[in-house]
Parts: sequence; structure tokens; C-alpha cells
Amino acid sequence: MKISNLLAIFVQFITPRAFRAESSLPSGNINFTSDLNQNDRQLFDTLCQFLWIQGDPLPLIFDVTNVVYTKEGITSATLKRLDAIGLIIFDTNGFVKKGFGKHTRLFYCGKPTKIGFQNDANNSLDLGHVVLTERGKALALAYQTPRNQEFYEYVIKKWFHQGLILSSIQIDRNPRTDFVDCACSIKE
Repeated sequence: MKISNLLAIFVQFITPRAFRAESSLPSGNINFTSDLNQNDRQLFDTLCQFLWIQGDPLPLIFDVTNVVYTKEGITSATLKRLDAIGLIIFDTNGFVKKGFGKHTRLFYCGKPTKIGFQNDANNSLDLGHVVLTERGKALALAYQTPRNQEFYEYVIKKWFHQGLILSSIQIDRNPRTDFVDCACSIKE
């Protein structure tokens, strides 16, 4: 199968779902959670602790069976629910963001983590299995994101094992954390 055919199939699959979610946005109203029940709002709030910012909010859900997610209530079933109500797009094949140069910064809870790639250009970053719809992005930006240090360190370790060069001020200096000294430099 040619890449252009694969891209066309992908666009056909994503476009209707993204359009459906965007068209359900009330115009000009930031507080449009009234159509969400309390459980859905709480579930989305829980998802927000897994958000990184790189231009847009990015929920980094890499392995839905990992305890870092499941102990917070994020599972395949709960992600399918958020997908069904139009806040996210959940895909078991995952998503990748492309076009990075040698370096980029992503922010977790307002603090930067610098990522250095192996190549000078055309780098990509695995985003996991979830992206936010336009409605989900608007809601996520309205939330005060709760910090989850265990999740942060999980992401740093994952990126380190992918060969990325990391620099951050957020690593817990606990000597029992086995990857901290080799995963990134700590700057203050």
C-alpha cells in the first residue's frame, strides 16, 4: 500500500470524528461542560493529570494497562467513554507528532522539559494512544492540571529509553529513583 493511500484512509477516518466533536462546541462559551454528567467531568479531570503542552495539550497515554494510568482510573474502557462523548480520539495504533528539529520543549504543569533528538531535523515523538478533540483541548485548557510526579518520571524514563536527550528541573532527587542520574541533567 502506498503512503499516499494510507494517508487518505487515515484522513477519511479521523476527519468525520474530529468534525463531529468540533461541531458540538457551543460558540463563544468556555464553560460548556453542562452537557457532561458528573462522572464524565471527573473522568476528564483525571485524564488532565497526564497532559503535556507542546503548542496544544497532549495527553500522553502510552500503555493503557500500565499502573501509572490504571490506578488513577484511566483504562481502555474509560478512554472509550471519553471518545464516545467527543472529548478525545482514542486509537490503539497510537499517534505520532512529526517535524521536530534537533530540540523541542514540552511543558508539564507549566515547567519545561527539553528534548534533544538524535537527528538534526525531521524527528518525531510518540504521543501514545490519545489526542484531544477541539472541544477536549478547550476543556483541558480550562482545568487546573493536577501534578503526578510518578507519571512525570514514567514519561522521562520512556523517552530516555527511546534515546532522547533530556534536560529538566522537575526530576525528584530521590536517590532510590534508578534512572534520574542518567536520564537528564537537573538544572535550577
